[in-house]
This record gives sequence, structure tokens and C-alpha cells, in this order.
Amino acid sequence: MRILSIESSCDETAAAIVEDGRKVLSSVVASQVEEHRLYGGVVPEIASRRHAESISAVVAEALSQAWLSLSDIDAIAVTFAPGLIGALLVGVNFAKGLSLATGKPLIPVHHLRSHIAANYITHSELKPPFLCLVVSGGHSHIVMVEDYTKMRVIGATRDDAAGEAFDKAARTMGMPYPGGVELDKVAELGDDTAYTLPHPTIAGSPYDFSFSGLKTAVINLIHNAEQKGETINKENLCASFRKAVVGCLTDNLFKAAEDLGTDKIVLAGGVSANTLLRRETERICKEKGLGLFVPKLNLCGDNAAMVGSQGYYEYLSGNVAQSDLNAVATLPIDYR
Repeated sequence: MRILSIESSCDETAAAIVEDGRKVLSSVVASQVEEHRLYGGVVPEIASRRHAESISAVVAEALSQAWLSLSDIDAIAVTFAPGLIGALLVGVNFAKGLSLATGKPLIPVHHLRSHIAANYITHSELKPPFLCLVVSGGHSHIVMVEDYTKMRVIGATRDDAAGEAFDKAARTMGMPYPGGVELDKVAELGDDTAYTLPHPTIAGSPYDFSFSGLKTAVINLIHNAEQKGETINKENLCASFRKAVVGCLTDNLFKAAEDLGTDKIVLAGGVSANTLLRRETERICKEKGLGLFVPKLNLCGDNAAMVGSQGYYEYLSGNVAQSDLNAVATLPIDYR
């Protein structure tokens, strides 16, 4: 089954052709990073306009790269939630138009489920059930993936997401957008024991996260040093902050894995590209004898191939939308 998939939840306009949920025939991504870098982050109105300008060409290129036409496509999948509402609407409406014009089934896909599905492309042998840590700029979840479309949230952030904490700390240190990527690079050069930072926990909720206090701690540390005329060692602070965030993520993840008795750990989302997070989860999984699955680096960020992969399993489960499909800015991953 060949699915044309579309992704426009934030600042990447993407389209792909995926066969049977695992084989990528083409994948095209038009990035807006350079433009949004001027403003230090994504400007929703600009993102929506750029999606509208790019989406026709991106979809056409995806078909061209796969040497296919719309008549060769069996269904159309699109990210409908969650994300920036204006950006989502561009993709949803374009997909609805294609579905109406071609008579192909329309498959609504949840963005976070797509990030998990990036692992199905990377690891053809991976099948549920497994425990997944989904970490990105807007989300931090521990999810028990019981089946391809049946998921249960085990833990989640109570405030900021891990990726947001990385980005804001990096911005305070003067790094360009996207800050989390830059912070990760600089951290590789530093001493992660140089600065002592808090390790937040949630009383009574051992799997939940809280990154707001940790983010505030590092921002206050920087501001206090500036006021005193002291010099901050950026490499050491990046390394210490990254270690603190990753420590929170891995501690809760592996406590959940132990309590639930799972033997497969999966990483997903933009922050799954973080060097230390990948290194630490691999180390701990080896110590505990657990299987570890992480997406290829080019599948960690937003792309349409992951939408096509998840779309295949949504279709098999009977999740097909009608012409009244609408975009949704916020929707839990375990929605029914």
C-alpha cells in the first residue's frame, strides 16, 4: 500500500511516499529554519504562510522522486494534531483537497504517534508492545505502546518540555535558533560536573517530569554571573545542564521500564537526536539487558515519512477521516 503523507505541524513543510508503513520511496522537507532564526524562534504566522507557498511544490517533488503519479497512490495521510493551528490547517486542507479530487482515502495522523513510527522505518523488526520516551520541543512523554494505534501515557511533563528547556537555556547563552542543537554540540566540549544544577522530581508521580525549575536555575545562574561581572564557562554549563536534563529523562524512563517489566526501549522526537541521551540510554540498556531502538538522525526531526508510516497502521485500524476533518492544536497521544 502506497501512502502519500503530508506534514506541516510547525516550521517544516514535508511530503513523502511510504509503502506498507516501512519502506520510504521518497521524502522531501522544505525547512524554514533560516528565516525563523532571525526572530529567535518560530513565528506562527510566517510559518503558515511559508507552508501555503511551499506545499504544492513539495508534494509534487515527493511524487517525482518516487516516479509515481497521484493515480499510483492508495491513500493520503496528513498530520492533523497537535501543532500550530495555522500551520496544521495548511496541510489538512491541502490533503482534503487531494482526497476529494482523487477519491483516495484520507488518513488523520497524530504528530507524536508519527515520531514513534519513525522507528518502524529505521528498524523493520520493531513491533509493539514497547516503552517509548517521546521528547521534543513541545512534548516530553513516557508512553507504553501496546499496539500501533493503542497507547497509554505513563508519565509526562508538568510544565516545560525537555526540548523547550534546552532551547531557552541556549538562547540565554546567546546561541542561535534552534538552540537545543547548538547546546548539544557545545556540551560535547565541556565538563558536566562543573556546575551543580537541581534534579526535579514530582512527589507521588515518579514517571512525570518538571523542567521549569531546572530551566530557571540555569537562566538565573547566567544572569547572576552577568550582574557580578563573572565569566561563565559556556562549554561546562552546557554540559552540566544537558547532563541534568538527560538524567531526569533516563531516571524516569528506566524506573517505568523496571516497574512495567518491559524489555524494549524506544526513543522518539526531536530531542532523541541529543548525543548524550542516545549515549546514556544505550549504556543503561546494555547494563540491564534491554533492547534499544532509536530513529535515524534524519528521522528525528519533523518529516512526512514518519507520517506515512503511522498512517499505514491508522488505516489498517479503520481510522479514516471524512471531508469534515479539522486541525486540532492540542490532542493527547492516547486519544480514541
